Amino acid sequence: MDVNQIRERLLEVISEYSKQGPGYFQQSNVLRETAKSLDIKGDLELEQILLTEWNELFRIGYLAWGYDIANPEPPFCHLTLKAKENLKKFSRDPANQGGYLNYLTSNSGLNSIAISYITEALETYNNNCIKATAVMVGCASESVILELRDVLVGKMNSLGKTVPSKLNDWRIKTVIDSLTDELDKCKPLFGQKLKEQYSAYWMSLSCQIRITRNDAGHPTSITPVATDNVYASLLIFPELCKLVYDLTQWIKSTYK
Repeated sequence: MDVNQIRERLLEVISEYSKQGPGYFQQSNVLRETAKSLDIKGDLELEQILLTEWNELFRIGYLAWGYDIANPEPPFCHLTLKAKENLKKFSRDPANQGGYLNYLTSNSGLNSIAISYITEALETYNNNCIKATAVMVGCASESVILELRDVLVGKMNSLGKTVPSKLNDWRIKTVIDSLTDELDKCKPLFGQKLKEQYSAYWMSLSCQIRITRNDAGHPTSITPVATDNVYASLLIFPELCKLVYDLTQWIKSTYK
């Protein structure tokens, strides 16, 4: 069990108990329930990690002491506005595998190959296998990008257009560069929303994931990738999928 698992469960209990009123949302209740559900009661090292994470939530401004003016002191506490906003997103955090996948699949038409890789990426991430996660997210993103390439090539063939040879290259960077060239030509024809999404996200999304994957796949040190970078790749991936989905729909319906 690592710090991330303890923090995840603590946040889940906090989210649950904060909805049940001050009689439940108290320091001892939250800590006891978290320790019980993690089965760490009596393990001093893990209990102290839990206490550290609890106090860290006060330090970063997620929790504050007191419930109201009549109950302004411990053991009563409340969620800050910052915490309330961030916990809305907790259901799609990579630590919550089911919520993440539900969010991902509801916002994009993800193919089965990409789903298989991103599912494994979530497994490895939650088991602290960071290098493996970087590779799996990279594979999932490549599958999504190649599918977009296939849609574009199919549409170009159906229109009798000449398909650039680099679009069918075996090297993913070459494909991305060629795909970018073709999409840049189409950009003036995009609707305003798609144009803004493409301008803001296309290269940053595809390159961040690919570079992180390459760092893990071609290591020069024991820790070739940082956990934060891999976490960022997981957070970015749904946005890449949404953008690719929108581009795919545009190519199918509008590209000429």
